[in-house]
Amino acid sequence: MKSKAFAAAAISLVTVSAACARSLPVYFGTYTRGDSSKGIYYSTLDLDTGKLSEPVLAAEATNPSLLEIHPGGKFLYAVSESGGAGSVSAYAISDGGNLKFLNKQPSNGSGPCHVSIDHAGKNVLVANYGSGSASVIPINPDGTLAKPPGFVQHTGSSVNTNRQKEPHAHSINVSSDDRFAFVADLCIDKVMIYKLDADKGTITANDPPFAKLKPGAGPRHFAFAPNGKFAYVINELHCTMTAFAYDPASGTLTEVQTISTLPEGFDGSNSCAEVRVHPNGRFLYGSNRGHDSIAVYRINRRKGTLTFVEHETADIKTPRNFNIDPTGKFCLVANQGSDSVVVFGIDPKTGALEATGHKISVGRPVCIRFLQPHGNGLE
Repeated sequence: MKSKAFAAAAISLVTVSAACARSLPVYFGTYTRGDSSKGIYYSTLDLDTGKLSEPVLAAEATNPSLLEIHPGGKFLYAVSESGGAGSVSAYAISDGGNLKFLNKQPSNGSGPCHVSIDHAGKNVLVANYGSGSASVIPINPDGTLAKPPGFVQHTGSSVNTNRQKEPHAHSINVSSDDRFAFVADLCIDKVMIYKLDADKGTITANDPPFAKLKPGAGPRHFAFAPNGKFAYVINELHCTMTAFAYDPASGTLTEVQTISTLPEGFDGSNSCAEVRVHPNGRFLYGSNRGHDSIAVYRINRRKGTLTFVEHETADIKTPRNFNIDPTGKFCLVANQGSDSVVVFGIDPKTGALEATGHKISVGRPVCIRFLQPHGNGLE
């Protein structure tokens, strides 16, 4: 029986304003194919119990699969994931969680599937899965998007002839100092490393230009440890997690470990999706679609290496995405395969997940983002 310590542990919560006492706004990106979803949904997370309020439609949109919220807390950006020319839309966040459409710009590629924002809040960065490219789109002072000046096109292929015939950029992330952008490309088995000029909105090849994964690995999503010394990539095709040591001076990633996301002996079909580091830097999480689980690891904060803790499977079905609230107390899992979002508590001692019994219905959820408000929520 897993520890129930998370329920009674004295977890240090950040100060909560009177307007949003002990609750945190949450946005869900979805696929709108079919009738179950109409766009971006909004809810609030009770930071004492883990209960989510009933979701409401914040903005109608077509396949707003991946979202990101501006560091200032006033704007939200969403891709429109489709087979043709892609775009990124800008929204103003209103009182009550509603989103007001501002404008959109082309993503300069097809099938945009991931967005991030530099820490200074100057640019949206987007990965285009379909065309295997990435773009930088400047953010105007009013939150609208300008025309994208920064663009890179990937080339190449790898050993999996079914999935890796051509490049497919699957995520884009920015270093804490906004000097580098990292694009995990599933089909060339590389994390491409670029120099980012946040003022000009451009990205150019770094030296070294990439970190190489094992042939056929299929790197998908990427996450930094809070201390900035290590980074982690989840490999969709090999169902593995790769730990890298990170050199912030040069942008270099050096592999230190690769470990399976699956239990020994598992022989079913599976693909990996999301990776997250706990805010305290002690635990790492990755999602399995097929085994339908969240894999939990303990991080050696000196070496960056991982030790397996557990697989959580309760009420999980096709976990395309999940996220950990900023206090580190709860993990929310988006079940694309069962049109739901389920909430787990996190044991502060082991990192293990424990079901809270709280779940809401959201049609085809594929992204979870917490609003960390400046002046209207968590301080």
